[in-house]
Amino acid sequence: MLLVIAVVHAHIFRLLATGDAAAPTGVLDTATTMAVLVFAEARGYPMFAALFGYGLAWIYLRRTAEGRPWPWIRALVRRRGRWMVAIGLLHTLLLFFGDIIAVYGLIALLFAGLLHVTDRRLLAHGFTWMAVGSLIYALGTTLPALTDPESAEAVMSPDPLADMVVRLVTWPVMTPLLMMTSVFPFAIGVWAARRRLLEHPEAHLPLLRRVAGIGIPLAVLGGLPQALMSTGLWRPPIAVETGGVWLHVLTGYAGGFGYAALIALIAVRLGDRPGPITRALVATGQRSMTCYLLQSVAWTVLFTPYALDLAARLSGFTSVLVGVAVWATTVVLADLMRRAGVRGPAERFLRWRTYAPLGRDRLDPSLPGADGDRRTP
Repeated sequence: MLLVIAVVHAHIFRLLATGDAAAPTGVLDTATTMAVLVFAEARGYPMFAALFGYGLAWIYLRRTAEGRPWPWIRALVRRRGRWMVAIGLLHTLLLFFGDIIAVYGLIALLFAGLLHVTDRRLLAHGFTWMAVGSLIYALGTTLPALTDPESAEAVMSPDPLADMVVRLVTWPVMTPLLMMTSVFPFAIGVWAARRRLLEHPEAHLPLLRRVAGIGIPLAVLGGLPQALMSTGLWRPPIAVETGGVWLHVLTGYAGGFGYAALIALIAVRLGDRPGPITRALVATGQRSMTCYLLQSVAWTVLFTPYALDLAARLSGFTSVLVGVAVWATTVVLADLMRRAGVRGPAERFLRWRTYAPLGRDRLDPSLPGADGDRRTP
């Protein structure tokens, strides 16, 4: 998931930093842009949102097994959400305009009740948001004022203070838009956690194979119209463009779920004998928020006009290579933290602020799930 996000962000950051809203030139850059759109863009976030829903549902199931009442669990989830919103706002203010931590914090605040409803109500909410939320997002991102090439030149300012102000102003717009597209995968993640799909994938192999075998190809096909439009190979009317973006987001859900299912199938194949690469990836997942924030530090240092400003000297292809290199660096750092027995600082801070009001009860060793959410995304 973090690899997919790194590739997308590196590609987007180059466009934002250079104001390059024109179609890519050259076969390699065109192919790179198309590959990013059909395999990565709007495909990584749904997987992240599904894993977030899975993690919150896991907390709910563990705390319920302890005998905790629903109001206690709901307060815990919402407190976690409030601190995620605070972290996301700070992340936006200091580093990156496309924050998703606050998005998921907002979901925890507004939709904590979905953890406690029946499957039927859960899926009804999810599919409603799939249709309505994705359509609103498509309309919002294809308005002429937002797609005007002239406006793209001003996204990244050479003045860091002005850039901070732009990020702060766009945050109240971007966060609700991204939230609208994330409720559906969040609900699916909760549904999957109730069935332990990722904890016991060997018991769900037929379903996982169908999700991966259908979801990933569907995402590729659904992303082709957006890829053709972004590369300038197809210039349809605005209504058709909106439909293309909507299709891109809808099939992105299938791609995100397909990737998660594929990873679960690979985990079954690997069995209980993880090698050094697998252990490093696990360490990265356990420190996903820390690694996500480290990526944003890298984008700021590498791509912004007031830092190294590499964007002006990178092609679309090389920017993706930089994204892969940034991701690989975070994997190495996460593995070094694992070897040293150090938890991710962002995860440690969030856990501390979530459980601090509970006092000694939060670490009572007599409770079977007292430390049960340490593995959640």
